[in-house]
Amino acid sequence: MKLRKAASFAIALTVVTGLLAGCSKGNSATNAGKEDKGNEGTQTEQASKDVKLTFFNTSAEVNTVFEELFKKYHEQNPQVTIELIPTPIGGAQLEKFQSLLASGNPATIVNLDAGTILQYKDDFLDLEPEKAKYEALTNPGAIDGALLDGQFLGIPWTAQGYGLLYNKRAVEEGIGGAFDPASVKTRDDLEAIFKKIEASGKAPVMLHGADWSLGAHYLGLTYSLQSQKVEDNRKFVEELKNGQVQLTENPQFTGLMDTFDLLKKYNARKSDPLVADYNRDSADFAKGAAAFYFMGDWSWAVIGTLEGRDADFGILPLPISNNPEDFGNAQVAYSEPKLFAIDDSKSTPEQQEAAKAFIEWMVSSEDGQKAIITDMGLSMPYKDLKAKSTNVMSNAVSEYVKQGKIINIGVINYLPQDYWAKTGAAMQKYLVGNIDRQGLAQEVQDYWKSYAGK
Repeated sequence: MKLRKAASFAIALTVVTGLLAGCSKGNSATNAGKEDKGNEGTQTEQASKDVKLTFFNTSAEVNTVFEELFKKYHEQNPQVTIELIPTPIGGAQLEKFQSLLASGNPATIVNLDAGTILQYKDDFLDLEPEKAKYEALTNPGAIDGALLDGQFLGIPWTAQGYGLLYNKRAVEEGIGGAFDPASVKTRDDLEAIFKKIEASGKAPVMLHGADWSLGAHYLGLTYSLQSQKVEDNRKFVEELKNGQVQLTENPQFTGLMDTFDLLKKYNARKSDPLVADYNRDSADFAKGAAAFYFMGDWSWAVIGTLEGRDADFGILPLPISNNPEDFGNAQVAYSEPKLFAIDDSKSTPEQQEAAKAFIEWMVSSEDGQKAIITDMGLSMPYKDLKAKSTNVMSNAVSEYVKQGKIINIGVINYLPQDYWAKTGAAMQKYLVGNIDRQGLAQEVQDYWKSYAGK
């Protein structure tokens, strides 16, 4: 989920507008060339074999890896040139995408959240003819999880999970002995460990105070925990819109917030909980300044590169009640957060075919998989993996996936694009004590009521 929402790296925004203009349908130079004869016709025929693609990337923390991948593909396919349109992490990504679309210069390929692709589905190529191919390449259920209102509009390339990350050394020093992750089955189990860690003089947990973390990843679990079926969770959201739900009477919401109160109490940042410095929070956790961290496996992009970090990490489900059997207490949140989609509003048939070929190469070739798995440190929902993951966190998530212990958070694909920012702001108020539980519930309900009938 947070290749878009889960980092605070500083990435420069660079757009080559001249190239974009050259990639739209009805390119006058190309059309004119079709009528040329003689030497000019020969030159135009040669030029027509060359295809320029643009790639709009919202996984900003791995811009440079994509650029290297584009170069490698060009070496193997000299007729195809791919230019990156980067975006800064957490800042104005959707607005940039919208402005390119509105100006008639959309990127040929986009790496976007599934919800954004759904919102602009009429502008993307229907990939139904490619579906069977990708069903054969991916793990069972991966393509079904990527469908948007039943349509195959985007190709999954990553799989991500989140919960309570733990630093094994920090936990064991805090509790004074070996740590068995399986021993944490309930909220009370977690609090008992927090108390021991705090008594040892260490901070029990890192709670990141950004709106995306609080609104999407934490509060967002409310919508995914209602049922193991995405369709049921979509119905719950509709009930919220229609004012049929009182969150303070909903066991999933109240359970989540009871656990949130626990995290808030033992938060390493409780003196300044809204500072929300992602790099600093991740680094401090990685070096043992906090034993646990509510975050996802994407944080390895920061943690994995740090000097002086600890070596042993893992992930726990976030317990939301004191009944071990309750859904959510033994599962980690899991999704395919980003999809590759192809423009169908301005790109030419030649560009679309070249884009299909490039995406297939990127997710199935050794070079592409190495870039995604080894260099980016991400997991892929594909069967024949030719590269080994160095992401300790994603490997830990994979163990839960293999056991079927996951919370399918696919309902987020159908939520409004501002849900995490708006409700995240309410969570921030709650975090610092500006509103109480009832006030939080009311603000969240009011947000959803504003979407009634939409």
